[in-house]
Order: sequence, then C-alpha cells, then structure tokens
Amino acid sequence: MKTECQPDLIKLEGRTYPCTVSLVMDLMGGKWKAVILYHLKNNSKRYNELRKEMPTVTERTLSLQLKQLEEDGLVFRKVEGKKPPIKVTYGLTEFGKSFSTVLDSITELGNSIAAEKGEFIKN
Repeated sequence: MKTECQPDLIKLEGRTYPCTVSLVMDLMGGKWKAVILYHLKNNSKRYNELRKEMPTVTERTLSLQLKQLEEDGLVFRKVEGKKPPIKVTYGLTEFGKSFSTVLDSITELGNSIAAEKGEFIKN
C-alpha cells in the first residue's frame, strides 16, 4: 500500500471519508482524543487519574470523549464490582495501541515546537 493518502472514498461503520487521513483524524482528532490516548498508552487508568493528568478538560468533555473512543474501539471500559463504590478503569484496546507510533510522533513534534517557539510552564 502507498504511503500517500488514498484518494478513494472509504466507508467505515456507516461513515464515509474522502481519504485515509480523514478516517484516522475522525478516530483520534479533536482537542482531547489524542491526549486521552496518550495518557492511556502505557497503562490503564481510572477516570479520576485521567482528570488529574488533564486538569483543563471538563468532566463532561472527558466523559463524552471516552465514550466516543470506546464506541470507535480504541478504548475499553472495565467495570469491577456490583455495588458502589464500583471501580471503573479505561485502557487501550489492541486497535488503540496501534496508534502508539502516531502518538509518539505527535508528542515529539509538540515538544520540539514548544521548545523552539514557546515555553514550558509548571502547573
């Protein structure tokens, strides 16, 4: 397969995309999806752990993005226990793990841009 964006229309789960780049960006694009995937890259986490690692995301946004990532098959949700307090953890599926090299490249590029044109600020 070529490394260029395939110009043919792609249909996946009822959605149509103009090229393969569009398909990937739908799955992991937006402000928070890639960030969530990055934080789950090395191990599963509970909701509150994710919130602490992403203090500027709202609870509603995090919940909606996790749900969308789960629906798209990138993230799994594991519920333990039947009575409160139940333990819910999120992690990457095998499909989600396949995005690791892309996430590493995005992280490397972001670090480079921040070092060259911006600054790192401690929380």
